[in-house]
Amino acid sequence: MKARSLVTAIASFAVLAVTLYAADEIKLDGVKCIMNPKAPAKAEKSVDYKGGKVFFCCDNCPKGFAKKIEAGDKLVAAKGNAQLVQTKQVKQTKCPFSGGPCKGGTDVTVAGAKVYFCCNNCQAKAEKMSGDDQLLAVLGDDAFEKAGFKIKDKE
Repeated sequence: MKARSLVTAIASFAVLAVTLYAADEIKLDGVKCIMNPKAPAKAEKSVDYKGGKVFFCCDNCPKGFAKKIEAGDKLVAAKGNAQLVQTKQVKQTKCPFSGGPCKGGTDVTVAGAKVYFCCNNCQAKAEKMSGDDQLLAVLGDDAFEKAGFKIKDKE
């Protein structure tokens, strides 16, 4: 009987440790809901997206997100991509404009996500844009693919 209690306690501790580790992995400080950018994103309100997770403020927003993605809404897709970058779930390997290797000191923050470029010219091009135009150009699906964003390996 004592052995069973000990095994149960160890298993419960292991589940708790894994849950706490997973919660620590993705930080949502300053991250806003994709569908309602005035509201903070909550860890328990998430859906899978491109191998990662995107976060929302309530139970209704994931439904709206899914409908817009299914309908091919490029802006909502770019917002999802931005949140993957902002929450550090993906790693960038190339410039979103040229596809060339990224260079340090060429970052621009787009919709809360830090994006790197290959040169000062591409950085300046991104800095000249603003709002939705900048978001679509730098983190739209085509640019996201060109930049080689990949889900980070779980270590």
